[in-house]
Amino acid sequence: MSYAGPDAEPSRPPRSRRPLTVALAALLPGALLGWLVYEAVGDSGGGFGGAADVSSPPAAGGGSAPERGDDGKKPGPSPTASSASPSSSAPAASGPLKGKVVVIDPGHNAGNFRHTSEINRKVNIGTGWKECDTTGTSTNAGYTEATFTLDVARRARTLLEQQGATVKLTQNADRPFGPCVDERARIGNNARADAVVSVHADGSAEGNRGFHVILPGSVHAGEADTRPIVGPSRDLGERLVGRFVRVTGSAPANYVGDGTGLVTRTDLGGLNLSTVPKVFIECGNMRDSKDAALLTSGAWRQKAAQGISEGIVSFLRG
Repeated sequence: MSYAGPDAEPSRPPRSRRPLTVALAALLPGALLGWLVYEAVGDSGGGFGGAADVSSPPAAGGGSAPERGDDGKKPGPSPTASSASPSSSAPAASGPLKGKVVVIDPGHNAGNFRHTSEINRKVNIGTGWKECDTTGTSTNAGYTEATFTLDVARRARTLLEQQGATVKLTQNADRPFGPCVDERARIGNNARADAVVSVHADGSAEGNRGFHVILPGSVHAGEADTRPIVGPSRDLGERLVGRFVRVTGSAPANYVGDGTGLVTRTDLGGLNLSTVPKVFIECGNMRDSKDAALLTSGAWRQKAAQGISEGIVSFLRG
């Protein structure tokens, strides 16, 4: 989505300066008296203003990365993170989602490739041990998954806040790497989120197109027990698929899910360790040239964010 500047204001006819001159002459004695009082009493402190909090997605850049991540995605160069806005929004005053808490999990982190030893550290996901995180994938031209996911997450946050939800991001370019997959799950759990969506893009072969939503399978091992969330997570996932198709015009993946847009997995720590309804969405395949053209389009990313937010709204409103 491009952000155009404000339209130029229409020109106005020149005004006579005589009334202004007369008014200033009348006000000068009073202003001088006020200044003298101020000097005698002194400045009482305080003030107004302050810089607005502005978030902008990081730009793509270069960097080395491991050959392939644990999630099977071929990593690409990662960007330098921009300055971040707060990861949590303030509770909205009104809206249909007032009182609801949503966590958006932008997959990976632009700084992961600089912290390979940290992200390669193994964490327990209930069914076994996996890397803390991976670098993610990229388009053939170098546009990274981490850039994509953070941009879409920020856009979705804005849309959900407009509906009255309180929204938290698991990371907002405000940390050097990660968080690890187990911490990503804990963030949603600790927030007692009503819904969590982890935003990703796939790194499959050319010709493999479309999106898919990953649902948690039934897991009961170690610290993982997804049995209470399997049902509501499927409901969330099905609603995401329907809204994503309608808003973006993208079709469910032609290489996984048998055309349903739904895949169930038990090997993802972010799902296994969640105690609240949660799904992943792979918004497209970065390694396919046609999908990459969509994923690198700001206008399409806005549609993706809208599809995600509408799916969440549908789920939360029942």
